[in-house]
Amino acid sequence: MTGTRTPSDTVPSRVGVLGGGRMGGGIAHAFLLAGAYVVVVERDVAMAEAARERIEASIDASIARGFDGNAAMLKQSLTVATDAGAFGACRLVVEAVPEILDLKIEALGEIERQLPGDAIIASNTSSIPLEQIAAALDRPGQFIGLHFFNPVPASTLIEIVVQEQTDPALPEIARSWVRALGKTPITVKDSPGFASSRLGVAIALEAIRMVEEGVATPADIDLAMELGYKHPTGPLKTTDIVGLDVRLGIAEQLERDLGPRFAPPQLLRDMVAEGRLGRKSGQGFYDWTGK
Repeated sequence: MTGTRTPSDTVPSRVGVLGGGRMGGGIAHAFLLAGAYVVVVERDVAMAEAARERIEASIDASIARGFDGNAAMLKQSLTVATDAGAFGACRLVVEAVPEILDLKIEALGEIERQLPGDAIIASNTSSIPLEQIAAALDRPGQFIGLHFFNPVPASTLIEIVVQEQTDPALPEIARSWVRALGKTPITVKDSPGFASSRLGVAIALEAIRMVEEGVATPADIDLAMELGYKHPTGPLKTTDIVGLDVRLGIAEQLERDLGPRFAPPQLLRDMVAEGRLGRKSGQGFYDWTGK
């Protein structure tokens, strides 16, 4: 399925995003540019203000790149709060908190209590099976996965994940939202790692093992995939962009669900323990300081 829009492709008029970090801020930015009023909820005032600054800077960057919109009006369509009660009038809320099952269950349960019965809740999880979350919800039929990719403004893919209890009409509604965002949907059955994370992590873990074994440098391993297989970015540079801690968490989840073929290499564990998390820390497989 392509991302080509049809006249019926629109996003909900009011969208909530739980979590205003790099992913949550990117998701909020995408819905703002598609014409939605967006409510972002963070856990404290300092994080809320940081989220606002991040999203407003992203809006400014989009305008600078030629997006046909009014920056001031887009920023006026953004509310940032610290109380999930601010989601009360939202028709869709996307959860974008860290990949910790208990945290997601607690967060989504709180969101569900704030929303009317016909509102949709989506998780941006990249690896946790949705059935594990849906089991804790009162309205699992209104729950679906919307897996955005980092960085959200530049990525053209959104993975729609359908769990067993999802209302049969909801996947096509979600596909229309994705197309309205100017992105391309793929639809996958709920399973560990879905399609994208499972494939991406498998390649990344093998690339890390090759570094660990001294097969080649990170730059040459990445070039092998970029030039030989036409990947736009190699697996190690992608791991730096995603975050080594994020890769580790996903790999550990997949190891629990799918077995030892997803066991994280010791090098990955060591780099995370040392705080070498990739671009966000300035150092990973590459040096990102000053970039």
